[in-house]
Amino acid sequence: MSHDPPTYDDLSVRRFITATVLWGIVGMLVGVVLALQLAWWPANLGLPWTSFGRLRPLHTNAVIFAFTGNALFAGIYYSMQRLLKVRMWSDRLSSFHFWGWQAIIVSAAVTLPLGMTQSKEYAELIWPVDLAIAVVWVAFAINFFGTIAIRKVRHLYVAIWFYMSMVITIAVLHIVNNLAMPATLTRSYPVFSGMTDALVQWWYGHNAVGFLLTTPILGLMYYFLPRAAERPVYSYRLSIIHFWGLVFLYIWAGPHHLLYSALPDWAQTLGMVFSIMLLAPSWGGMLNGLLTLRGAWDRLRTDPVLKFFVVGITFYGMSTFEGPMMSIRTVNALSHYTDWTIAHVHQGALGWVGMTMFGMLYWLAPRVWNRPLHSVSAATTHFWLATVGIVLYIVSMWVAGVTQGLMWRAITPDGLLQYPNFLDTLTALKPFYWIRVVGGTMYLAGMVLLAWNLWRTAHPSARSLTPTATVEAA
Repeated sequence: MSHDPPTYDDLSVRRFITATVLWGIVGMLVGVVLALQLAWWPANLGLPWTSFGRLRPLHTNAVIFAFTGNALFAGIYYSMQRLLKVRMWSDRLSSFHFWGWQAIIVSAAVTLPLGMTQSKEYAELIWPVDLAIAVVWVAFAINFFGTIAIRKVRHLYVAIWFYMSMVITIAVLHIVNNLAMPATLTRSYPVFSGMTDALVQWWYGHNAVGFLLTTPILGLMYYFLPRAAERPVYSYRLSIIHFWGLVFLYIWAGPHHLLYSALPDWAQTLGMVFSIMLLAPSWGGMLNGLLTLRGAWDRLRTDPVLKFFVVGITFYGMSTFEGPMMSIRTVNALSHYTDWTIAHVHQGALGWVGMTMFGMLYWLAPRVWNRPLHSVSAATTHFWLATVGIVLYIVSMWVAGVTQGLMWRAITPDGLLQYPNFLDTLTALKPFYWIRVVGGTMYLAGMVLLAWNLWRTAHPSARSLTPTATVEAA
């Protein structure tokens, strides 16, 4: 039997890291522009392509599918090969996956500002792009499961199960929600209509969050956090319970987006109940992550990677507490359609996902480029910029959201609306919108600092690396 060390494909990992940083800057820059537009309307520039309605889906797609998507693929390609002790099944499929995904992102960056959209939340892309997404995703799935089939170890570590839930569920969600009859190259008609269309959309929308922004990130947490902390996961049994509890409950929670709508009352209640039940596995996973650091807490003073992981996991706990609470009807009556929802979304996307991805990238880059991180102090500065920035963002939107909800519900002694003029609400929120601009700009500045730090880490050693692979002992 040969005992040669496996040769891993780290070229794909380096490519996805590079794309993560590039698209992260683009997505967050557009987000800052949008925040500025809400605080100062001339930032719309008076052009249709730069209006809020055109740029907003560009921002969400860039942050979710371009920044997070590429980061996920980088982490999955790296960790999967190490966990299974085998190279990815097909280098060609890995390359097709990378370049196909970047082509999809570019097509989104072109079509969305031009107003080509199907007007579905987180699924705005037109049908030819949706078809391309399905093709690229299936190629990724074939490579993913092909690698599992040829693995050199019998046991599948829990991270792989989290990855599998993403690969399978996202494919089903994307295909079903985007079933449509094309009319022209840029326009189509969905096969669902009315309340059914809304229910399918939020079954997709909520679970796109659950199975792209949650389960695979948790899989990466279960791999990279123990590696960074140099400690075993606190409870492997709890991680298994966390997985099965999360994937079973999450898929039913979508109807909480449709409270007080025409959706049947029983379906609304079902979504609310399952959302509240989600708190148990979510907090089990959060505690499992934090307790993995037992014996290594002193390293938080000097290790920026662990700083990012700890804050990210803490935001995961906050988000998974706030989400179920917001799904309760009485709370939702105040929070829905307000900036409170915006705070919650960004607490998850930038607090949980963003901070965890930053920690992963700072740990990963030196290993795939075979060079120490260029500047630990710059990484620490990035940590504080991102942390303070996202806290300013979230707190300002919490206050703005509660202010909105209370002003909309305020009634005079005569039973009339106290603030019938919608502009009264906007005027009250303007200071908080400016705070959001400051917080978002700080988060973006940290992203730029990350790009500089990783470029300086990779650039001097780029010529000395082999172009296709890195060898690591089994």
